[in-house]
Amino acid sequence: MSDSKSKTTAIVDAMMSKDYFSQWLGIERLEEKEGFCKLRMTVRREMCNGFEIAHGGISYSFADSALAFASNSHGRHAVSIETSISHIKPLKTGDIIIATAEEKSRSNKMAIYDVRVEKENGELVALFKGTVFRKETEWNV
Repeated sequence: MSDSKSKTTAIVDAMMSKDYFSQWLGIERLEEKEGFCKLRMTVRREMCNGFEIAHGGISYSFADSALAFASNSHGRHAVSIETSISHIKPLKTGDIIIATAEEKSRSNKMAIYDVRVEKENGELVALFKGTVFRKETEWNV
C-alpha cells in the first residue's frame, strides 16, 4: 500500500474489485473514510419495474453497498446481520442518487450504520439502517 492511499481506500478497492453487483449498479465512489462512505449512481431503465420506477431492490442494494464499504473501513471484515429500508420517494430512469453511510455505534463485535439515499439535488428518497457483525478476520491490504 502506498503512503498516498489510505487503508480505507485500499480496503474498498479490494472489495470493489470482486463486487460484480456493485459494478453492475454503476456505483461511483465519492468519499470513504473510517466509518463513512459516500457513493453515487444513476438509475437505468433495466432497474425499473412495471410502474416505471426503480425497483425497491435498487435503492436497497445501493444503500447496502455503502453499508458494506463503511463497515469494513476499520480494517476488519464486517457482514450485515440485519438491514431495513424505508422508501420515501420513487426514482425514475436517469435519476442520479447519492448514498451516505455513517457509523452510529461500534463495539468489538457489532456496529450500526444509517444510510441516507438522496437525489443529487438533496431530496431524500430512502432511509436505510444496517447492523453488522465484525469478524476477527483482518483485511490484508
